[in-house]
Amino acid sequence: MKLTYLTVAATLVAGSAFAAEVGPKEVKFNDDMAIEMSLTGVAGDPAKGAVIMGTKSKGNCVACHEISALSDVPFQGNVGPILDGAGDRWSTAELRGLVVNAKMMFEGSVMPSFYKVDGFTRPGNAYTGKAGTEPLPPLLSAQEIEDVVAFLATMKEE
Repeated sequence: MKLTYLTVAATLVAGSAFAAEVGPKEVKFNDDMAIEMSLTGVAGDPAKGAVIMGTKSKGNCVACHEISALSDVPFQGNVGPILDGAGDRWSTAELRGLVVNAKMMFEGSVMPSFYKVDGFTRPGNAYTGKAGTEPLPPLLSAQEIEDVVAFLATMKEE
């Protein structure tokens, strides 16, 4: 009998991790434009977040930001703020809000919205002939967002 209850409980817990994922259109920002709840219900992996931030085909955060912890990644940018100390400047919820859609917190930001799928301002087919139709896939998955947030949260002032 105990084994049955444990099996049911384990199944419910395992299933809740999948049920907890928040889709791009269901993200809830608070009054401070932060996102309190995890997008996946699974803790982010800071090591994976660091790789995403330094990988050109993923986050490519170093294209605009300097990140001392990623000193092995060349050609770091200076368009955005230096991210050293990001974990001290912003809470985890604020970091999540910034990565999901920085324009919610900083109007006019040129930072991409990494978890947005519609409502883009685009020049259209007249310029490129290749404009995709909405909804577009997000630039990063929900778990990749959590991984990046986990890495940023570790970046403290020394």
